[in-house]
Amino acid sequence: MSEVLTDAIRYWELRRIPYNATLLLIVAVIFFVNSPGSLAHLTIDLLQLLFVLAVLANIAYCSAYVVDIAVQASAFRSTWRRYRWVLFGIGVLFASILANFFASKMFAYAA
Repeated sequence: MSEVLTDAIRYWELRRIPYNATLLLIVAVIFFVNSPGSLAHLTIDLLQLLFVLAVLANIAYCSAYVVDIAVQASAFRSTWRRYRWVLFGIGVLFASILANFFASKMFAYAA
């Protein structure tokens, strides 16, 4: 089990940076497209909400560990290790859609 956990941590933690960078880029683009009005809407409450959403996005990212460790503990480990990038891609796509949705609602009417 130690080998499975080490492999999961090594795989997923290296990808956490591009995951977060993608979400940050989406929010930043929506923010700048809607500026200068978006800057006027920045409040402590909005910054706190953005922080909470970033933490929730990282908690959601951790759900990949559940799937990864479960499948690696099965007879499908070698196949899974070749195709788990699909789970990463689907997760980034899903999180990107959510980031776009929330950022658009926060900044769309700011312009």
